[in-house]
Amino acid sequence: MNTIKHVAIIMDGNGRWGLKKKKNRNFGHKKGLLTVEKIIKQTIKNKIKYLTLFAFSTENWKRPKNEIKYLFKLLENFIKERIVEFNKNNIKLKIIGIKKFSPQLNKLLSDSEKKTKKNNKLQINLALNYGSKDEIIHTIKKLIKNKKKINEINISKSLFTEGIPEPDILIRTGNTHRLSNFLLWQIAYSEIFFEKKLWPDFNESDYNKILNKFKKIKRNFGKI
Repeated sequence: MNTIKHVAIIMDGNGRWGLKKKKNRNFGHKKGLLTVEKIIKQTIKNKIKYLTLFAFSTENWKRPKNEIKYLFKLLENFIKERIVEFNKNNIKLKIIGIKKFSPQLNKLLSDSEKKTKKNNKLQINLALNYGSKDEIIHTIKKLIKNKKKINEINISKSLFTEGIPEPDILIRTGNTHRLSNFLLWQIAYSEIFFEKKLWPDFNESDYNKILNKFKKIKRNFGKI
């Protein structure tokens, strides 16, 4: 039976869910946070050490300004309200991506990482202003600058996910079958599950079904 160390999730479908409910896209983003909380609790229950959530991509800057503003405010409030709970539950927060937000949000994110850095029950990696192609380019430039050999080991050690095991599972909700520039290097051997449900409708039962299915998969890694 396969063990699970790391689950990565593309939380797709919030905006569409909001419109489907005859509200707006922001309503869907707000509801999506409830799913985030459920999945965090279920991840801890399943004793999984790493959870990576794709929260805001480098391409998401193309969205309407009012939606971007709302997303960042939602994120800011979520972290402010949950940081004490994270420490109480021994949860570490790490940001992967480039912190190019408002000075206030940048400080909040950095402070939250510092406050939780010694926690080790679960590490939540929030992918913010993250794009995998940018990450790989950034990594190669870093290796060249430091005069290190460009090989698989050095690239893996220099990515934003340095020290984090590669995802065993990648889940994408929203009935969309693509990777959207997310962890392209890291998911080379991940098992990928595309879920029809929109993110706010994704629940603990759906999550557990995927985890249980993964445990029974025969994984060859190129062997027979």
